[in-house]
Amino acid sequence: MASVSIHPVLDGGVKPGSAAFTGGTLVCACADKPVKVAIKGQIAHNHACGCTKCWKPEGARFSVVAVTAHENVTVLENGDKLAVVDPSALIQRHACKGCGVHMYGPVERDHAFKGLAFIHPERFQEAGWAEPGFAAFVSSIIEAGVDPSEMDGVRGRLRELGLEPYDCLSPGLMDYIATWTAKKSGVLKA
Repeated sequence: MASVSIHPVLDGGVKPGSAAFTGGTLVCACADKPVKVAIKGQIAHNHACGCTKCWKPEGARFSVVAVTAHENVTVLENGDKLAVVDPSALIQRHACKGCGVHMYGPVERDHAFKGLAFIHPERFQEAGWAEPGFAAFVSSIIEAGVDPSEMDGVRGRLRELGLEPYDCLSPGLMDYIATWTAKKSGVLKA
């Protein structure tokens, strides 16, 4: 199943991250005046995402996306080139108006993910960021045009890469969201 393409940084195998990674700089794809965004610290919940909202490099079926605390995000250069893709979306994806790369996406409204920012770690100039640990919203690649008959092969390839495929988020993240919701409603004590 190695012939099934997932994403350019994953197709050759998942490269392990480094415990010594302390952050770095995300850079868009523009050759002239690229947007640069500093990320402080290691990233969390890195995964392959099949949703139709995340930015993907040309030809990729999945994005590679992770989170960091929004307070760890600083736009360093050419922030005037950034625009929010969809102001009504939960994740306020700030994309470069030149090349289209999503640079960071904070969650600002009342949600379990409030205070987090979603990023695409393959845009780091530096190596060592935490490797992806699962695949989310796998069925959504059908909405992007993948033939449903290919899904067994896609899921098989994801498993070969060590990325358990889910059609939502990983069980740990789904538990986190459900716990937040239960505390907010009063079913669980805060």
